[in-house]
Amino acid sequence: MARKRGDMGAEQMAAGPQDGAVPPPRPLDAIDQDILKILQADGRASIRSVAERVHVSRANAYARINRLVEDGVIRGFSARVDHERAGHGTSAYITLKIVQNSWRTVREQLRQLPGASHIALVGGDFDVLLLVHTPDNRALRELVLTRLQAIPEVLSTRTLLVFEEEDLEPEG
Repeated sequence: MARKRGDMGAEQMAAGPQDGAVPPPRPLDAIDQDILKILQADGRASIRSVAERVHVSRANAYARINRLVEDGVIRGFSARVDHERAGHGTSAYITLKIVQNSWRTVREQLRQLPGASHIALVGGDFDVLLLVHTPDNRALRELVLTRLQAIPEVLSTRTLLVFEEEDLEPEG
């Protein structure tokens, strides 16, 4: 069968867009949004439970969840941890100013830090926002003064100690 000009074969589609651009996200309907709310509140919810709560068949719920995962809308499933009860009683947000155009290099080094739980490239007075959980203040001090400030691309840091934190439950 002859291919029309502009048609992609399976091997081309698997390789992704030719120009390296990320395809636009598919629109999410009300059922997809409800599924996301349910899974954000309980990542262990069964397909059957999800299907019943959004009023679709189990096959439909399964297909929708798989599509949300394949499309990158759902990036994974995880447990919400009480860091203090898990032995990490000190939490801090650390702001970093970094050398221009060094984000990818710095990000890879920050991923290796013990206790790092969130890393964001941001705009404003600093470049990176890092959330860490450590056993105590001594470990936090070691992390900042020895590990972070040893990264050549890190120009400066500022540590904001967290006194209390709370995970927000999704609306619904």
